[in-house]
Amino acid sequence: MLKLTYTDVGLYMERIAASLETLVSQRVVLALRAGQSLHVEPGKASFLLPADAPGLRHLEATLNLRIRQDITITPVDNEFVEMSVNGIWIAQSAEAYEGMFVTASCDRTEFFVYKLWQSTQTGVSSFA
Repeated sequence: MLKLTYTDVGLYMERIAASLETLVSQRVVLALRAGQSLHVEPGKASFLLPADAPGLRHLEATLNLRIRQDITITPVDNEFVEMSVNGIWIAQSAEAYEGMFVTASCDRTEFFVYKLWQSTQTGVSSFA
């Protein structure tokens, strides 16, 4: 599973071994015990990647082989593409800009999405 955390300073992505259902239910229980409100809804999250990012073409080829299209890559302009993923948005309120988005796909796809995002964040030139 991939967890995307949106904060006031940007986006952070990580791979989580827990299932989507487990993570969501743990977050709900935590909010209830802490007396905090929580908004949970299905949705779509998007983020930009450089169009020439190493490994992007490989990920696109992998996605084209899939029957279920839970991840899409759309060109924005000559420099960027937008990657969109289906999943669940978790935040304090429906209007919140900060929160957590979790999505589950096959392990191989999650691995490639995470490595691609990671390589664009750290300036790594190889995709391995």
